[in-house]
Amino acid sequence: MATFLLVPGGWHGGWSYRPIAEALRRSGHDAYPVTLTGLGDRAHLRTANLDTHIQDVVGILEAERITDAVLVGHSYAGMVITGVADRCPDRIGRLVYSDAYVPADGDSCWDLTTPAFRQLFLDGATADGFRVAPPPGLDPRATAHPLPSFLQKIRLSGAPSRVRRRDYIYLSGWQGSPFPQVYQRLSQDPAWHTHCLPTGHNLVAEAPDKLLEILLQDGGVPADDRQDGT
Repeated sequence: MATFLLVPGGWHGGWSYRPIAEALRRSGHDAYPVTLTGLGDRAHLRTANLDTHIQDVVGILEAERITDAVLVGHSYAGMVITGVADRCPDRIGRLVYSDAYVPADGDSCWDLTTPAFRQLFLDGATADGFRVAPPPGLDPRATAHPLPSFLQKIRLSGAPSRVRRRDYIYLSGWQGSPFPQVYQRLSQDPAWHTHCLPTGHNLVAEAPDKLLEILLQDGGVPADDRQDGT
C-alpha cells in the first residue's frame, strides 16, 4: 500500500484531485488531496507564501506519521513538492511532477515561467495586490491564488535528489506551455522517469486514467527501489 499526497496547482484546491484520490483508495492505497493555505476552503487565510505551502504538506506528513510518501504536484505545486522533499527527504519515496515546475535552489515560479504567465500574475493581482484572480475558463470552484507564493525564491540543500524515484509527466497538447524544455532536459537524465501525454494542462479532467496508470506503476511507491525504465 502506498500513501499519496496530491498537491494541486495554482488556483485549485484539493477538490481538483478528488476523482484520483477515490480511484487510488479503491486500489487499496491511502490518498490525501491537499488544499494549500489561501485556496479552496482555506481561501479566507489570505496570507501565504511558498514556505507556507511547503509547510502545509510537511504538516500532513508529520501529523499523519507518513513515511515513504508519494508526492504528486501539478504545475505550480512542483515548487511545493520540491521544497517538501528538501525539508524531509526521509519521508518521501517518490516525486511525481505533473506538467510542473522543477526548481533549483534560488528559483521562483516567476523566474521559471513564461512572460505571458508573468503578465497574467500581475494583471490578476490588480484587485488587491495580494492575490491573483483565477484566469478565465477555470472550474467555478477556483479561487484567487496568493501572489507571494508565485514570487518567493525556493531555498534548497540538494536533498530532493535523494528521493528514490522521480517522475515527470509532460502534457504536450496546449499552447504556451512553460514546460517543453523541462521535459527535454529531464528525458535525457537517467535519474528521471519521463512520460509525454498529448493532452491539455488539466490532466485530471482530460485523461485521469492515464494519470492513474502512471501513479500505480510499481505499486505506486518504490519500496524496493525498482526501476522500470519508462
